[in-house]
Order: sequence, then C-alpha cells, then structure tokens
Amino acid sequence: MKTDNKPIKVIPLGGLEAIGMNITAYEFEDSIIVVDCGLAFPDDEMLGIDLVIPDITYLKENADKVKGLVITHGHEDHIGAIPYILREINMPIYATKLTMGLIENKLKEHNLMKTTRRKVVRHGQSINLGCFRIEFIKVNHSIADSAALAIYSPAGIIVHTGDFKIDYTPLFGQTMDLSRFAEIGKKGVLALLSDSTNAERPGYTMSEKVVARKFDSLFSEHSKRRIIIATFASNVDRVHQIILTAHKYKRKVVVEGRSMVNVINTAVELGYMEIPENTLIDVEQMKNYTDEQLVLITTGSQGETMAALSRMAASVHKKISIQPNDVIIFSSNPIPGNEKAVSKIINELYMKGAEVIFQDTHVSGHACQEELKLLYALTKPKYAVPLHGEYRHRKTNAGLAMEMGVPKENVFMLSSGDVLELSGEYGRKAGRVPAQGVFVDGLGVGDVGNIVLRDRQHLSQNGLLIIVVTLEKFSNQLVAGPDIVSRGFVYVRESETLMEDARQVVKEALIECLSKNVTDWGKIKNTIKDSLGEFLWKRTKRNPMILPIITEV
Repeated sequence: MKTDNKPIKVIPLGGLEAIGMNITAYEFEDSIIVVDCGLAFPDDEMLGIDLVIPDITYLKENADKVKGLVITHGHEDHIGAIPYILREINMPIYATKLTMGLIENKLKEHNLMKTTRRKVVRHGQSINLGCFRIEFIKVNHSIADSAALAIYSPAGIIVHTGDFKIDYTPLFGQTMDLSRFAEIGKKGVLALLSDSTNAERPGYTMSEKVVARKFDSLFSEHSKRRIIIATFASNVDRVHQIILTAHKYKRKVVVEGRSMVNVINTAVELGYMEIPENTLIDVEQMKNYTDEQLVLITTGSQGETMAALSRMAASVHKKISIQPNDVIIFSSNPIPGNEKAVSKIINELYMKGAEVIFQDTHVSGHACQEELKLLYALTKPKYAVPLHGEYRHRKTNAGLAMEMGVPKENVFMLSSGDVLELSGEYGRKAGRVPAQGVFVDGLGVGDVGNIVLRDRQHLSQNGLLIIVVTLEKFSNQLVAGPDIVSRGFVYVRESETLMEDARQVVKEALIECLSKNVTDWGKIKNTIKDSLGEFLWKRTKRNPMILPIITEV
C-alpha cells in the first residue's frame, strides 16, 4: 500500500486565519477529497457583507479529481457553505446521522436535495473515495455525532481531528474512542491535523456534566422567577439538558429563534433528543402560565443583532418582553470579536431590571492543552499541522506538538491556500492556490470584492460629493452648474461658504479645460476631481469620494 516517494498534498482552503470557514482538501495523484465546508461571519471591516465562504477555484480547476465531501460535524463553520459550493461543483456528501440531518435542512432551503448524493456514515465505519479510505472515529464536541477522520492514503495515514474535546462523562452518548486513536498510532501516523481553538488554555476542558449540575442549582435557586437561557442553537446536548432540567422542576419550555427550532426538530426526528411530553409550548401559550412555570431557550448568546435575545433586549421582540424579575443565563462564551456586542446586550438586560448570570454556565467544546497532548501521545505523528484557530492558537498548538516529541522541522504552520506535501521521506510547502474567501452580500455571491469594499469604507469614513455639470452639445459651453450634492460629507446648510467656494473651484477647473478645448469627458472629470479634492483636503483635511456627472443638452 505504501509508496514512500509520492507525497500526499494537504491544502487548507480556509479556517487558518480566524475561527470559522474550515475546509481542507487532500490530494493524491488523481483523487481529491474535501473535508468540511464551513462559512465565516464578516468582521467589522466587511461593510454590508452577510457571510464569507471559501474560494474553491482550485477545486473547480480539478473538478474531475474531486471524489467527495466528508464532514466532521454539524456546526456552521464546518457545514455553512455547502449549498453555495455545491452550485459550483457537485460532489457526494458523507457525514454522520445528525450532521447529515442539519445539512439536509440547508439543502432543502436551497432546493438542492434532488441533485445531491448523500450517504450517512456511522462511527467506526469506513468509506472509499478514489485512492483514499476514510474512517470515522467517535469524538466529543458541543454537538452530538462529531467525528474525527483517519484518512488512509498510499502515502500514509493522516488523522484529521475536526473539533473535539475529551469528555470522560458526556451527558448523552459515548466517550471519545481513545482506544481507536491508540490503535491507529501503533500502525504509524504520517500527520496529525488537530483543532487549536483552546490550545492556549492549560489543563483539561470541563465536562458537560459540570454545566448540568450548575443548571440544576440555578433552577432550584430561582424557583419563583422566569428563566431565559441563551445558548448556541447547535449545542444539542446543552439544549436537551435544559429541557430535562425544566421538566424536573415542572416548568414549560418555549423555544425562540428560527435556528434553534430547526435544530431541535431535526434532533428529535433523528432520535438525538427525547423531550418529555407536554414540556414544549408555543410562544402564544405563555400567557396561560405564571413566571415560575416558564423557561425560554433562545438564540442570541453572541449578541447577533437579529437573534431573539437581542430583539428582546432592545424591546423590539413581538411576543416577549424582558421583565424586572427575569433571570437571564448566558450559556456560552463570546466568540473572539463578539465581546462588545455581548456586553452591550448584558447592559441592556440589566437596565430592564433583569438579573444576568454567565459564570460557570458554559464549558467549551474544544480540547485544552492536556487533551491535545494526550492525542499527540496516542497517535505519535511524524508531522503535526495545527488547524482551526487564529495564528496564536495554532502557534501554541505547534509548541505542544514539539513538547510531545514532534521534531521542529516537522511542525508546519500553514496559511489558507498553502500546499503542503507530505511523504515518509520529507514534508515541505510546495506553492499556493487561491484562498481569499468569497463575500456573500444578499443574493450576490462573489460580486462584491476588495475594490467594492474599499469604496464602501471610503464612503463610510469620508462621505460622497456629486458634481453635476451641463454642457451645450457641439460648442461645449457651460449651460448649467456646477451643482454640488453632498452626502455624509458636511451638513450643507451650515457650510454654505465652503460649498460656494467648492463650486467656484469646480467652475474654474471647468473653464480652464474648456478654454483649452479639452473635449474628452474622462479628462474633464479627472481635472474636477483633482482640483476639488486638493481644495477640500486643504480646507477640511477630509477626502470624500467625488463623483462628477456631465450631461449634454
């Protein structure tokens, strides 16, 4: 099976600069498999952008080699971009039962069910794709049915962990299949590509049981008040736990937020959640119960403006308003970059008189240092490639790999788009492929690029001036104007002299052009832009966007 001289190519197309948009391609000769296909949410600089999805130029160029898409688990940063990517390149999808259920929700929304081949894989099962055999291994994470992948290739075995933590006492289901990792380690692992999200945290990630106990004590402590809990929609075990605790304390549960409702329906249908009868009620029925009989589970734990909790905090939710006696529990940590939004909501909730609790009500779904070390110890990889996380998280993970005996020259810090070649003989970076991320704005995919974003930033920072000039046809005499329209630059009524002077500057520039018989409108527009730009910079130290419009009569 082993052909030492030929390398396997590892090509991460996303997920290495920030948390989100995870997608990695593995290529050997004429076979490519794609692992995960997630999206990222835009940062503050991406004005008006809704989502960022991976750039799959390389996969499209090699479409005949692509054998399939293998998914580790059902979080948005691993499955969110699937509908967009399938339109570009149709490939079969392989995933565990719950993950596939969540993917199918997306495919239904985008009318892709009929055209997409899907196969549900159980833990411990293997699938053959081209020259690869891929084995699904049970891991724990904050969503059920997560899997790590052992990828058997002619160049050797690669272990791709996906997102994981080692939970010895998970609430539901089995513990992570550590013995399988050890067995694969005995066979010899070429490379371990592991989750780095929590690599900076020493020790172990706490068990989900800890949160279950905390909920129990909070419910008994606040028995006379209405409880509202915000958590991730996708954290199926957490939501299940909240519902069971509510049932134990004889409370009814209202689920609020579209993504939350979808995930619960899918989990119940597929048997990942057993909800005691008559526990869930509709928002409309809330008025039939007193505060102490109710628990609300809602989305919005990350401060997203459109999510249910944000709408309640801002008093724009149609059916639920926050009352002074409410207890609001945040069962999540802010994702890096969302701290400001979360803190704003917490302040709004306090102002409404509610009590907010966010201590010890969440445990991470990602491995801390000791768990990562255990995985290195079990798999004993020749090469280590830290994935999933910002640069600093991956750098720390790289340090752990070296601590666990991986030689420094065998630890690779990649960027999205790097091509890494690995074989029994050598490991090296071998070029790059496009991997910039594609912006989705409304229904447009990829039609907003860096230039449009630059324009949006320019507009958002400096405003816009439109100069309207009318020239007479043939003789090129100035008939009307120049008129100046200002948007987001200065308040015109209070800056009349500035605007008058600006008009004068434009007029002089125009007359100069026309006296020299310049008839090319492009040149005239540039002259107007340059002279007005210079004048405004001197007077206001601002650079608005200037749009000259010339018409003929």
